[in-house]
Amino acid sequence: MTKGPYDPAREGAQMTFDGRMSYGDYLKLDSILTAQAPLSSAHDEMLFIVQHQTSELWMRLAIHELTSARAAMEGDNFAHAFKTLARVARIFEQLNGAWDVLRTMTPADYSRFRESLGQSSGFQSWQYRLIEFMVGNRNPAMIRPHEHRPGIKSLLDAEMHRPSLYDVALAALHRGGLSLPDEVLHRDPSQPWQPHPAVEAAWAEVYRDPDAHWALYDLAEKLVDFEDYFRRWRFNHVTTVERVIGFKRGTGGTVGVSYLRRMLEVELFPELWHLRTNL
Repeated sequence: MTKGPYDPAREGAQMTFDGRMSYGDYLKLDSILTAQAPLSSAHDEMLFIVQHQTSELWMRLAIHELTSARAAMEGDNFAHAFKTLARVARIFEQLNGAWDVLRTMTPADYSRFRESLGQSSGFQSWQYRLIEFMVGNRNPAMIRPHEHRPGIKSLLDAEMHRPSLYDVALAALHRGGLSLPDEVLHRDPSQPWQPHPAVEAAWAEVYRDPDAHWALYDLAEKLVDFEDYFRRWRFNHVTTVERVIGFKRGTGGTVGVSYLRRMLEVELFPELWHLRTNL
């Protein structure tokens, strides 16, 4: 006997949504899926727009999780901090995968719509800048591209003067019995972090006896894991840009690949990397 077409309604699935919230309503898909507006007729401009928009959505989530992780560490709630930091690392794994899709675009493809970008550039992503500020890579010069947006400028200014994720981790290290000097614990958070021998010595003690300092050891490895994925994201950014535009100047006026390569040298949590040499 031939069965009729499958009807989910027979098993209780909701099939009518007049006056009810649907999947598209909840996710605001009408707004999201109409936000792609290519300015040229080039086929690959849609890829370029979607890749950057989805990256901004992942960064939105990263900011949400980093905010929660920092607050959890301030309260010594390590279990929650570890969960959220692990999630941020996986978010950057997703961001890394996005470069693989963008690299399918050739230089000829990009040249067909590059002029449509005007002066816009990923360099101007305020969410990316906020993430960098949150994890400790702070440079007041990077706020200037956002001076035309007072709300965003205020957000970045405020973050510049708030203890970074690493500052909060070091305070937790101190509370955990690994004493740190006042110049570390009460430094000006708006200034870039400079490696400190006392910090490396404290982390090294944790690594030499992880069983005695398990929560701090786990914290250190979660930070390293995040920075590992973050470095890969920067590296993939450099190689993608070089593959597509070579050493041309960026649309936003930066020196392009040369600028991005300098960013590869930035260490977010330097002592956690340096201590490994002497263990």
